Amino acid sequence: MPPETLSQFWLENVRRYRGSAKIAVRQKNLGIWQAYSWEQEYAQVSAFSQGLLELGLQAGDRVAIIGDNDCEYLWGALAIMAAGAAVVGIFTDVTPREVEYIVTHADATFVLAGDQEQCDKLLEIKPNLPLVKRVIYWDDRGLWSYHDPWLMPFQAVRELGQQAAAQEPARFDALVARGKKDDAAMFCYTSGTTGLPKGAMLSHGNFTYAVAAFGEIDPRRDSDNYVSFIPMAWIGGAALDIAPHTVDGVILNFAEGPATVQQNIREISPDSLLYNSRLWENLVATIRARMLDSSTINRLLYRLFLPVGYKVADFQFRKQPAPLLWRLLYQLGNLIVFHPLRSQFGLHKARAAYTAGAALSPDVMRFFQALGLSIQQIYGSTEITGGAVTHRHGDIKFESLGAPLTGSAMRISTAGEILLAGPGLFLGYHKDPQATAAVIEVDDRGVRWFHTGDAGHIDEDGHLIYLDRMKDMIELSSGDRYSPQYIEGRLKFSPYISHALTLGGPQQRFVAALITIDFDNVGRWAEKRGLAFTTYTDLAQKPEVYELIRQDVAEVNHTLPTPARVHKFVLLHKEFDADEGEMTRTRKLRRAFLAERYADIIAAIYAGLPAANVSATVTYRDGRESVIATTLRIETP
Repeated sequence: MPPETLSQFWLENVRRYRGSAKIAVRQKNLGIWQAYSWEQEYAQVSAFSQGLLELGLQAGDRVAIIGDNDCEYLWGALAIMAAGAAVVGIFTDVTPREVEYIVTHADATFVLAGDQEQCDKLLEIKPNLPLVKRVIYWDDRGLWSYHDPWLMPFQAVRELGQQAAAQEPARFDALVARGKKDDAAMFCYTSGTTGLPKGAMLSHGNFTYAVAAFGEIDPRRDSDNYVSFIPMAWIGGAALDIAPHTVDGVILNFAEGPATVQQNIREISPDSLLYNSRLWENLVATIRARMLDSSTINRLLYRLFLPVGYKVADFQFRKQPAPLLWRLLYQLGNLIVFHPLRSQFGLHKARAAYTAGAALSPDVMRFFQALGLSIQQIYGSTEITGGAVTHRHGDIKFESLGAPLTGSAMRISTAGEILLAGPGLFLGYHKDPQATAAVIEVDDRGVRWFHTGDAGHIDEDGHLIYLDRMKDMIELSSGDRYSPQYIEGRLKFSPYISHALTLGGPQQRFVAALITIDFDNVGRWAEKRGLAFTTYTDLAQKPEVYELIRQDVAEVNHTLPTPARVHKFVLLHKEFDADEGEMTRTRKLRRAFLAERYADIIAAIYAGLPAANVSATVTYRDGRESVIATTLRIETP
């Protein structure tokens, strides 16, 4: 019988590599990489799985894991699934009360804990966890003085399993053989932004489909390396760490710790990687800083060939062949600049580079494309096994999230909501059939569609354009709806725009925007053109700056549906300030506060006036402050 569960695929790989030196995983501890073969991994997993059975684990049970990415996390998860139970991942930074909620809601019978910190959380809430038979830990530092029999070391469970295996050697493989693809493999708890976290039940078939679908886009080899540092409790970690390892034999490399991730990536040079947008942005800043600190000749070569990289990247994004001269120049640049630069950061072997979560800035995507690394967006959710839509190489569009995976489908409802379907669709929410029914729609052909709660549309190339959460869409007086965050995000892709606040609601006919300029970038732009200015206010109201921003707003408008286009905009006389309550400390705009503070400007916009008068406190470059009155122009893109 062909394998159909993660455990069966994994056991097939064990048999394939048994007796060979093929590496399954590596773990870095105290600066040294420790490698484990597939045979060694089998010994760990089979013994630990049978140890859990001896302690009372049964098929269909749930076992929670809370700890950093380690070999023991992986082996524990594989052992749990092999026994017919499901893994419940918990993030390490949650509070004891959050741990209590997830463990009790999942009816977990065991908990695997990474270290003393996690054991302390569990001991604090022990009276509230009557179903939990044992807490099993793998890092015993600081736990030598703990004598509670509820706690048990990983090694002791493994030894218990070894004794059982000696009596019944075929027991483990027989357990694995009984698994079915529709069995629950993992429970992934959602973030709970709309209430208490919900336990999304994901089957073995969900994960094996995801591995095959992404493997069709970016084929994997059993010699591929992947650095595991994204929490396995998150669907992205489970789908890109555990699943490809079990199905395709990908070598997992566990970073020594959060502080050494970049160093460990340089050492391993992975064949694929997944970063969120913030990590990619930080990497751009690091690369640029490294080049500024390099030798004169290296800085010269970087500045000489980066424009060549951008030129070739732009041809690639437009799906046009680069002329011979540009191709030759790029090959030279790749030889002496781009490839060495990618090597310094462990990116030179990467055939697949993904980003998920918040959309990545086109500037960042273009930068890495220029260096020879294509970044692909992934769109999905926990309920669809992480991703159902992604970019393909040679078909990357800045404004889109790509097209559906083979076997998956997407459509837009009459209300403008993104609906997804396919073999990655989850089994449902644990203990919550009402919540499951609220997000699953079955059409007349019996196809199950997942309501993402996201607004979007599909462009002429079949790419998905994400707009916003449905609940955050705003309706104009015409009945048309638009996404403020999508428009603001597109505007902020401009290096000259720091923030943008979109305006427009049930009482307004059109969308407008209050924009703050990026003082540093616009200031450099002005200095290069000999445009004199004294303050932020002075610079923002220059006609030349208005024209610069007008071009950016017009460019964004071309990508928007007609009702969502920005019809009027104002360059504010000051930047939004968290100290004044205009933003949160995480730089999110306080929309209601801003609407009240700038009510006069907003009224002038919708009254059709050409300008609005304001007074402002201005801080000069020498630190002096004064209150001045200024007139803000109201412009049309």
